[in-house]
Amino acid sequence: MRVLVTGGAGFIGSNLVDRLLRDGCDVCVLDSFDDFYSEAEKRANLESATRSDRFRCVAGDVRDDELLRRICREFQPDAIVHLAARAGVRPSIETPALYADVNVRGTANLLAAAAELEPRPKFVFASSSSVYGNRDDAPFRETDPVDRPVSPYAATKVACELLAHSFHHLHNLPVVGLRFFTAYGPRNRPDLAVAKFAGLIERGLPVPIFGDGSTRRDYTYIDDVVDGIVRAIQHCSNFRIYNIGNAHPVQLLDMVQMLGAALGVEPRLERRPEQPGDVRQTFADIDRAHRELGYDPQTTLAEGLARYAAWRREQSRLAR
Repeated sequence: MRVLVTGGAGFIGSNLVDRLLRDGCDVCVLDSFDDFYSEAEKRANLESATRSDRFRCVAGDVRDDELLRRICREFQPDAIVHLAARAGVRPSIETPALYADVNVRGTANLLAAAAELEPRPKFVFASSSSVYGNRDDAPFRETDPVDRPVSPYAATKVACELLAHSFHHLHNLPVVGLRFFTAYGPRNRPDLAVAKFAGLIERGLPVPIFGDGSTRRDYTYIDDVVDGIVRAIQHCSNFRIYNIGNAHPVQLLDMVQMLGAALGVEPRLERRPEQPGDVRQTFADIDRAHRELGYDPQTTLAEGLARYAAWRREQSRLAR
């Protein structure tokens, strides 16, 4: 199978690329290597992939529709996994137009390129748990309304889901959207809570706790996320949305204490006011994904944090 992965140098993307190569796929990555975080870090994410003769990487932007069409014509993917996006809730509040441009226009461009191919490739794309908005009722189900996003980032993900459905309807493109719930693990983006807090704890600096620390997140280990993506590729035949979470939300304060235990350091806490755009909880109902994809996350938060801490220690050793 030939798989095009946009955003393939990122956290989720690079882990997916490694899995696809292990599974015997030919993989083409498209990544802009933008300045959201270090290009060197993203290049390092692909280091093992570059050793494979079934791997190629193209530097480019999903807003470049001619480039997308050329890659699709030349590579002729059997499946496209679209992970490229401007990420993060809080940065989207500062630059909403940029988020709309990259996330929505970029997705429209890629859908259009995919719709020109014969036969139609399977199209799997990253949505987000943020589409559910700030809700008290849980768990979140795919049938719940998603018309009240509380950040521009979340709004772009809702828009991408609607765009994807229109391309499925108009062009018979098989599409699966995956609503990811707080992925973490090796290669975690440095701006995400687990990675950011780990760095602070290791340096003995205070960890900022916004609000009273009772917010809950459905932390999902990267191997389980990647397994969900692979299963979505395998089962992509119509139009479907799936939650990809762990279905066991954990309070922020508990996560920080567990992370400190995994790192072997007692975390120092610094209380701060709640931040705009944050939601009180995320909690995935994964019944549909389990029933239709066979998705069954295996990693508890304690296990995942222990693996992540071990990976950080190994990275530190290699950097010496």
